[in-house]
Amino acid sequence: MADKIRVVVLYGGRSGEHEVSLKSAASVLHHLDRTRFEVIPVSIDKEGRWQWNDLHTLDQANAASLPILPDAPEMRLARGPDGRGALMPITPGAPIEIDVVFPVMHGPLCEDGAVQGLLELADVAYVGSGVLASAVSMDKDVAKRLAEFAGIPIAPYRVLNRKAFVQDRSASLAKAVEGLSLPVFVKPCNMGSSVGIHKVKNWDALGAALDDAFRYDVKVLVEQGIDAREIEVAVLEGETLFASVASELNPNAQHEFYSYEAKYLDPDGARVDLPARLDAPQMERVRSLATQVFAALECSGFARVDFFLDRQTGKFCFNEINTLPGFTSISMYPKMMEASGVPYAELLTRLVDQALDRYRQRQSLERGYTS
Repeated sequence: MADKIRVVVLYGGRSGEHEVSLKSAASVLHHLDRTRFEVIPVSIDKEGRWQWNDLHTLDQANAASLPILPDAPEMRLARGPDGRGALMPITPGAPIEIDVVFPVMHGPLCEDGAVQGLLELADVAYVGSGVLASAVSMDKDVAKRLAEFAGIPIAPYRVLNRKAFVQDRSASLAKAVEGLSLPVFVKPCNMGSSVGIHKVKNWDALGAALDDAFRYDVKVLVEQGIDAREIEVAVLEGETLFASVASELNPNAQHEFYSYEAKYLDPDGARVDLPARLDAPQMERVRSLATQVFAALECSGFARVDFFLDRQTGKFCFNEINTLPGFTSISMYPKMMEASGVPYAELLTRLVDQALDRYRQRQSLERGYTS
């Protein structure tokens, strides 16, 4: 039998979505095909330490959220003696050569190009989008600008930066409301899982919403609220881009939108319709828009693309894209793919194979220098 492909499942990270990552990684660890892959669980704690966790101990725990083991040896990622990516022990020890990294992390310093850049420097294959697509997709403002440039509809919004907000609060507040009507949504530009998002129904509440959003980012969106349905599509790269059937999120009455609490803390936070209750032309339209967004932002591997469907006009507009979407047991990306004929384990195998293919393609390029 050929040697197994050595897959590092990288989880945790220094973002507000650390705990979500622990849940996603538990599902990925459970579903990866152990007959093909040798799995190496590596965590990044909230202080940024990389640690190699014992797979047998994690398997025995069989927890819904992967723990970071207290006695796990600290590691660093570097190029090994053969020039390939490897895990290097901080204490004396042999390097652990690896074939591919599966970053199962969400939020800033995880899916915004930071980790991807590090993996590029270490010359290792990795699952998902590269540095450019990861960075622009994470920034809601830049992602919307690129989508709009590609002809994809978006909702009106304004952008504020923290420096200007601190220097002249009243001018920033005036800019935030210009041309918009209540309600509006206040969103940190580089955050996921609805962290720091507020629905503002009274202009007097805008300042406090911005204060909170600026805790998470130096750039904040103020976006026009619309009476809309929330529609999601999973996109998977292959010979051609494949878009799943869409799903629809319906927050329950106690949640005004699909907040962090509705997503992760309240088991009854939302009702999900999978497939979404769309007619055939609407389903075809939103799936097409999802692949257009994926291509416009130059994504790789996989992504979940979120849209609003305006109840009044019947038009879709692009909301955001997640290049490392949640992979928990209840996350929509794997559920949409499964509903579209791609089971969880097969999905993971395809993502790893794609990562290795992209790596080989990059390796075939001329570097522009001589060694």
